Amino acid sequence: MTLQAQDIAQYLADHPDFFDQHPELLAGMQLPHPHNGQAISLVERQSLMLRERIKSLEMRNAEMVRHGQENDAIADKLVNWTRALLLEGDPAQLPGTLIDELKRVFDVPYAGLRLWKATPAVAAQECALPVESETISLTNSMRVPFCGPNVGFEAASWLEESGDSVQSLAMVPLRVGADPQTFGLLVLGSADKDRFHVTMGTAFLERIAELASAALARLRA
Repeated sequence: MTLQAQDIAQYLADHPDFFDQHPELLAGMQLPHPHNGQAISLVERQSLMLRERIKSLEMRNAEMVRHGQENDAIADKLVNWTRALLLEGDPAQLPGTLIDELKRVFDVPYAGLRLWKATPAVAAQECALPVESETISLTNSMRVPFCGPNVGFEAASWLEESGDSVQSLAMVPLRVGADPQTFGLLVLGSADKDRFHVTMGTAFLERIAELASAALARLRA
């Protein structure tokens, strides 16, 4: 009977105490080094594997810490922006405060806002300018903010100071609670095509949508 490699592997798996009973075999085993091919003992090979595993875990831990620090920084910015909204006592000044503080706190180059159900208090402001019906329909269909390239969205034209430099957009629908109908759209823009990309998470943008909607709800007609 000829033993196959899988037979030996299965036997060792079924008898985990084999090398305890035959320590001389364990000490004499030679394995190739994973990088230079030189023969090393099984203990040395196990030590190398353990060090590589520890290094991998350390890298993963460092990445988790970095993500945690980034999330903490964004959360702090969200608090600062929310504070500015709460401190604005004049409803008519709220759209301007919301946009200005959003750009300042989050370092967003361009931002715009439209409300299609606005009170007379802001009727003369830029946020109350007419919006195409297709844009309203698109906004109503958005359950979460959209992030991606600027492919000619009307919302990009609201960023007047940007000219043609906006390469990526985040479009944030404004609605009260679970209302399927929106009353406005907040748009963020950047000349960096990767600032807002289709694979990025939208958790913080969703928080911005909730807070902006709650703040601006008082301006609905």
